[in-house]
Amino acid sequence: MNFKGIIIEESLENKSILKNNIIKILKTDIQKVSSKDRTPWLKKWTIHTVEVNENKAMEVAEKISNILDKKHNWYADYKNKEYHFIIFRNKIFCIKRENQDEYEEVKKYGINLGIPEYQLDFDK
Repeated sequence: MNFKGIIIEESLENKSILKNNIIKILKTDIQKVSSKDRTPWLKKWTIHTVEVNENKAMEVAEKISNILDKKHNWYADYKNKEYHFIIFRNKIFCIKRENQDEYEEVKKYGINLGIPEYQLDFDK
């Protein structure tokens, strides 16, 4: 089963991954950034809802992990019914969706990077 998730375009240093066939963009939304988001260097986010082939999920995660912005801490994620990939710069979590303890580990990791806690409230 394929994975669906979110990639924020502004989080990527190299956006070419969005233009090849490895990721299918299902929908794109542009949202204004608020002070609550803690990204004062941006005025907007371009949020892509994406689909990733299940056979390419780890390959795509590795590519995203390598191209996430070095200056700021971001993550991207995608999931299917069984697994949830949560991808940070140089760190990939592949969580079995029923495992609450693993989600807590990811949340702690993100908070330690300075990501607002409300942004780490994953839909299990």
